[in-house]
Amino acid sequence: MSTSAARTPAHAAAPDPKPPEPTPTHPATTPPAAPDPAREPAAPVPDAGSSAAETRRAALAGLPEIDRPTRVSTDDAQTLSVALLARLRELEPGTPAHAYVRNTLVELNLSLVRFAARRFRNRPEQREDIVQVGIIGLIKAIDRFEPERGIEFSAFALPTVVGEMKRFFRDTSWAVRVPRRLQELRIDLARTGDLLEQRHGHRPSRAEVAAHLHLSEERVAEGELAARGYTARSLDVSFSEDDDAPPLVSRRLAAPEPSYELIEDLAALKPLIARLGERDRRILSMRFGQELTQAEIGERLGLSQMHISRLLNRILAELRAGLLADDGPVPPPHPA
Repeated sequence: MSTSAARTPAHAAAPDPKPPEPTPTHPATTPPAAPDPAREPAAPVPDAGSSAAETRRAALAGLPEIDRPTRVSTDDAQTLSVALLARLRELEPGTPAHAYVRNTLVELNLSLVRFAARRFRNRPEQREDIVQVGIIGLIKAIDRFEPERGIEFSAFALPTVVGEMKRFFRDTSWAVRVPRRLQELRIDLARTGDLLEQRHGHRPSRAEVAAHLHLSEERVAEGELAARGYTARSLDVSFSEDDDAPPLVSRRLAAPEPSYELIEDLAALKPLIARLGERDRRILSMRFGQELTQAEIGERLGLSQMHISRLLNRILAELRAGLLADDGPVPPPHPA
């Protein structure tokens, strides 16, 4: 045995073994995490202003862009309208480009609508309503206009705008709805009346108006009757501006009529007189119908004037009692 081995104590511990190396493990397969929307860059949003600008450029196709069409002068509006109307015919209806050009034409020609509305400034309708109706006529004129015919747009659009306004008046202004033929007849009657009055110096008769229009007098009378339904006045309106003045209804209706009371008395007397005898009815007829005196009645009946007076007093007393009786039976006539 060697020396080094002898010197080593028998009880000496063996050196510590090395710690075991960890066994490599493969991680479990997991799905990739969903991207965080907050960390992802946002998709680019198209700019509304740039989109509208592209629509305008595509609609105009090289024509000058108009910032404020309502402030363009009349001459410039006419010149621009010619080019825009030609461009409108090239665009497909319903597209944004077509709508843009059409709206621009409406704004350019609003002065034409206001000019037409001034012709009806004395009408009771609101001016804003008339202008709105005129704009509808302007839109119809824009849609119907054909530039290739060489007609000026204002000359084409003005009758359409005015016609739309007149149609509005015809449909809404009448207080009583009448057929269209009577509405047109009213206009013809008014024009003919003014013409004949200027020509002859007096208001024409119904026969003169009928002869001028080649109509029957019955037809003219029908038109005059229908013309009364154009306007209606309130029953509460007064003839003067004074607030204390009585209204129209108090002047035209509920006027005291004394004949009404007389009619009621006669209607109430009729059954009472029918109950009288033949001689009593004859006496009443001669006294109040023929207005004879008591003496004249006595001569015709062979009675004295005193007897006729007593008979009249009795007859009148019976009639008076019958009128004053509420619901009770009328007393029978006394024998003569």
